Amino acid sequence: MGIVRRTFLIGGAAVVGGGIFAMKWADGAARSHAAELTNGKDGHNFATWLRIGEDDRITVYSPHTEIGQGSHTGLAQMLADELDADWSKVEIVSAPAESAFANVALGRGFLGEMSGYPGIVANLPTSFVSLVTRSLDLQITGGSSAMRFTGQRGFRVIGAATRQALVDTAASRLGVPTAELTTGDSKVTHAKSGRSLRYGELAAEAAGRSLDSAPRLKDAKDFRFIGKPVPRHDIPGKVDGSAQYGMDVVKPNMRVATVIAAPIRGGKLTSVDPAPAMAVPGVEKVIKLDGAVVVVAKGYWQALKGARALAPKFSDGGHGAISTESIFAEQARLRGGNKPDATAGGGDVEAGLKTAGTKLVEAEYRLPFLHHAMMEPFALTAHHHDGRLDIWGGMQDPLASKMAAAKAAGLAADKVTFHPMLIGGSFGRRLPMYMEIVDQVARVAMQTPYPVKLIWAREEEFTQGAYRPQSSAHLKGAVGSDGRIAALRYDFAQPEAGLAEVPFFYDIPAATRRHFKQVSNQTVGAWRSVNATQHGFYAESFMDELAHAAGVDPFEFRKRHLKPGSRHLAVLEQAAKLGGWGTPLPEGVGRGIAIVESFNTIAAHVTEARLKDDGTPKVLKVTAVVDCGTVVNPRNAEAQVMGGIVMGLSTAIGEAVTLDKGAVQQQNFSDYDVLKLADAPAIAVHFIDSGHDMGGLGEPGLPPAAPALANALFAVTGKRVRNLPIRDQAKV
Repeated sequence: MGIVRRTFLIGGAAVVGGGIFAMKWADGAARSHAAELTNGKDGHNFATWLRIGEDDRITVYSPHTEIGQGSHTGLAQMLADELDADWSKVEIVSAPAESAFANVALGRGFLGEMSGYPGIVANLPTSFVSLVTRSLDLQITGGSSAMRFTGQRGFRVIGAATRQALVDTAASRLGVPTAELTTGDSKVTHAKSGRSLRYGELAAEAAGRSLDSAPRLKDAKDFRFIGKPVPRHDIPGKVDGSAQYGMDVVKPNMRVATVIAAPIRGGKLTSVDPAPAMAVPGVEKVIKLDGAVVVVAKGYWQALKGARALAPKFSDGGHGAISTESIFAEQARLRGGNKPDATAGGGDVEAGLKTAGTKLVEAEYRLPFLHHAMMEPFALTAHHHDGRLDIWGGMQDPLASKMAAAKAAGLAADKVTFHPMLIGGSFGRRLPMYMEIVDQVARVAMQTPYPVKLIWAREEEFTQGAYRPQSSAHLKGAVGSDGRIAALRYDFAQPEAGLAEVPFFYDIPAATRRHFKQVSNQTVGAWRSVNATQHGFYAESFMDELAHAAGVDPFEFRKRHLKPGSRHLAVLEQAAKLGGWGTPLPEGVGRGIAIVESFNTIAAHVTEARLKDDGTPKVLKVTAVVDCGTVVNPRNAEAQVMGGIVMGLSTAIGEAVTLDKGAVQQQNFSDYDVLKLADAPAIAVHFIDSGHDMGGLGEPGLPPAAPALANALFAVTGKRVRNLPIRDQAKV
């Protein structure tokens, strides 16, 4: 809620200081600046994100970074569909990291979702939302937001409004009513006379027209690209090697640097002798930072060898006694104190838990810190020259990264250019508020007369992560003789609340959620599906425990707590049907079910699993049913859900970041157990189009994975998995 409060304070100040006229002027100035940045001599800009060339080439500027989620292609599909474009002439590129390209559609969507007042936010003037969005430097890729916010509320509108401007221009030139004109394949056609005009011929004049802010959008039956498995734009370059990531940047006379930071988060550099590093051939400089030391050399291996030759001394920042167990103990103490930091829910829970004839069920769950385990380690290249700073790399918010670099370098924002690139894995780790490398590379570049690429060694990237928080929960519920939940108390401890992400869509007469804030020395940040991954495991594991106590089948138990005709019930029933719920299984195989809502999308898994000879889980099959509203690209949507399932299973089975004496113990993939290809299950993904508002898809496939697996293992072993990772906990 902090960002929402800040947003309204900034917006309020803008209204008081300059009024609506000032906001409209600022919005117009931003559009003009965007046009200056994107207009070529043969092209014409429409509403910031679109340029139509006189040769009919259509360029779409995406405010989202391509992480492998396919958002660039999906956004282009949405805009091109409303524009009635010739798909073969559509190109999508990353938008410049400039305030003029702050993502207004995303700002409106996030503001409505996080504030809890989407109706009010939807009616705010676009000029107001634009001003607020730019003041926050909002160009984020995250929150499963690209299609449902930027695409649905931004790119479709721009495509439709631009198409109408082109039609109006054609009608004027041809001297015919607009009603007699049709569009398709980047042409406006007048069927009666057989005449047609290309979009490129009309672009210059059409770009001078005011665009309708609320044009009529297509009905689903008229879609040409939306809902179709259009091949992704980014795949060919990734196959032939032409795709460029931050690690690929090479500049003339470039130097390479690497870093060693305090092993205990919060520690400071107290001393270091540069001599051992400087004695390594190729090493040119040792730079001391507040909590780290950087070695600059002619190549990476020289820099790494130099860094490893050093013996820097760091303080522990007062965190030397922190361990995994001490964090869990502190969380338990806070929950036992019965003074929550945030509460939500309704009904008389305490009375419900004491109702005569009910059966009480209690369970405590524990989840570890989780690493993002990116395939591409951090690598940013910076060059300070002629009073300017250029930075190249893959970040989830290029605009905020630019601003952070400007602050670190002590330069005005207009003296810094951030060049967005593809990202080789992330799901939250590459947001500038969670990472030190932007600050580091800017400071190093200001002290280096050449372009310098700063690379974090894999060990550094593992021990200096922005982890999914270590978290624990205590749930207590009462089930009556009617096989229904009478009351439920849900207490959990972790740094941030995420109350809105607790899956309380079940019909329970009395239920409460209570958050107890606990903070350690570790940096925690957004991780794929954010808080839904913790809450999905807690809630759906406990639903199975309640079902068992009630003596009711877990699927049937969930059904009786879902409203008839609801989206949740439809998803659950379809998952059970397609997943073969209730049908015979081979001996030693169990079946589990879970359903979680996140990012306005509902996903249910039916999972089949057994134990291997060493007692660790083997997932055989996952059937997923997803309702995300309209699916933009079915093939890519399926891939996103599959990726979420594999990541969710990997973290459930083997991944954990643990602390001892304040420091992270895991150093590399050798001691951070990610799921191997040989252990990946068969996966079947099915979509339901309920006609509901579009939901996200990059993250919602993940949260049901862990509870569905844990529930399947209980079905086969009779033992509950309440702590992750599972590893050998399910051993008979």
